[in-house]
Amino acid sequence: MHIGEEESGLEARAPFSRVITALHIENLAVARGERVLFRELSFGANAGEAVALTGPNGAGKTSFLRCVAGFLAPLEGRVRVDGTGERHLIGHQDGLKSGRTGREELDFWVRWHGGESAAGLAAARRLGLDRALDLEVRRLSAGQRRRLALARVLAAPRALWLLDEPLAPLDAEGRALIGQEMAAHLARGGLILAAVHDPLPVAARTVEIAAP
Repeated sequence: MHIGEEESGLEARAPFSRVITALHIENLAVARGERVLFRELSFGANAGEAVALTGPNGAGKTSFLRCVAGFLAPLEGRVRVDGTGERHLIGHQDGLKSGRTGREELDFWVRWHGGESAAGLAAARRLGLDRALDLEVRRLSAGQRRRLALARVLAAPRALWLLDEPLAPLDAEGRALIGQEMAAHLARGGLILAAVHDPLPVAARTVEIAAP
């Protein structure tokens, strides 16, 4: 994939390698250890739709995202997709190596996910990271680290974004930039599930996750 420097906001993006047209959550129950976090969760989402997952801390929003990503088996029910698209999960922990520079870390993850270095640099520019890429990750602010983590998502397209508090460490400028990228992702048929405490910067349906 190659994205030119001039592309930003709602402009064209490379197509997904595979497409998810709909996501179905069917009577889902998830447990952590011996504790059942939630039961009987059911909803659907179609391509081009964002869903904001709300609920108190500890309700199971993070575990739900991990379940949809395939990292956690449900206690009951199932996650079903129409299509064969892939998924990106960005959690609270960004998974970045603190000793690498931002450029090295971005390039590693983009290539790991099947993208190209040029696409990673273009994504970093769109998110305002030009001057931060040569710094070690440990020297980046929390907001810069989050932008770097999200740049990986932009550079190696996946149909379904699973985001855990994606806006938490971002300032107003960062939130606006991420909002543009979310809107572009939805406009070309992507899906977003995001655990949030604050509203998303795009139109979204709300699904509450609560203890049984």
